[in-house]
Amino acid sequence: MTNPKINQKLLGAFSAVASGICWGLSGSMGQYLFTYQKMQTPWLVPIRLFLAGLIMLTYCLVKYGPRKSWQPFTNRRDALLTLVYGIPGVALCQFLYFLCIQLSSASMGTILQDLSPGLTLLLVCLLSRRRPHRLELIAICFAFLGVLSIVSHGRPGELRVSPLALAAGIGSAIGIAVYNLVGKSILKKYPVAIMQAWAFFWGGIVMALIFQPWHTPYRPNPIGYLGIAFVVLVGNVAAFSLYMTGLNRIGPVPAALYAFSEPVTAAVVTGIFFQTPFSLWDGLGFLLILIMMICISYRPKQA
Repeated sequence: MTNPKINQKLLGAFSAVASGICWGLSGSMGQYLFTYQKMQTPWLVPIRLFLAGLIMLTYCLVKYGPRKSWQPFTNRRDALLTLVYGIPGVALCQFLYFLCIQLSSASMGTILQDLSPGLTLLLVCLLSRRRPHRLELIAICFAFLGVLSIVSHGRPGELRVSPLALAAGIGSAIGIAVYNLVGKSILKKYPVAIMQAWAFFWGGIVMALIFQPWHTPYRPNPIGYLGIAFVVLVGNVAAFSLYMTGLNRIGPVPAALYAFSEPVTAAVVTGIFFQTPFSLWDGLGFLLILIMMICISYRPKQA
């Protein structure tokens, strides 16, 4: 007889892996839109965020009702945290992630974004004014060496990516670390789907007001519209739903490790369709960053 707990864990693991694949495919589609459809990050990201926000808000209104969906804005503190979580957190992270892809590649953007656990650890240590534990310090060193291997291929004085692409990729990882810390308390109070819906929605509006894509003369062709639909539905809605399914069944640490399928997917897709070379140095960097994530997952608990 099949054990229900095993089935739940298998479903959770499959969902987390699938979410990473969706994010990796979405990043690769972003690279296609930038390379062949001549889109620009300031044009694509506001549209992507706003449409994803509308879809998820519709879902929340149907599932939770208008009153519960609007509840984060019923008091000043929660409203402020919701906006901070969504705009300088989620939205800025999404913008920098796609900017890194535009300036380099999807594989580079995804692997740099996976530095977020190490950067979260650094922020926690700084905010709590404590030194990293030995295993945490080892994890941070692995993260640094992994990035150095990927961006320099063993030649620290010769970067393979532009400084702006590197800064954007690391900035997206910092964004994840920031919104994880900011959202830690508020996500315990409200459903994650509601918080993510408002983050996409308000982030899309603010990004649109800043970059004003309606003033850009660019208009996509039918394939471009399909690409936009793909990054919205697969990269936001499907990936988020799958990741939360995995998170609820196997926990945040295993889910994050299984979702490492994201940079692997992006590397395979960009290698096949964009002829982006993948060297032993890239493989070493991927491995070191994966070890960083494993080390952090086994770090000593706080007293």
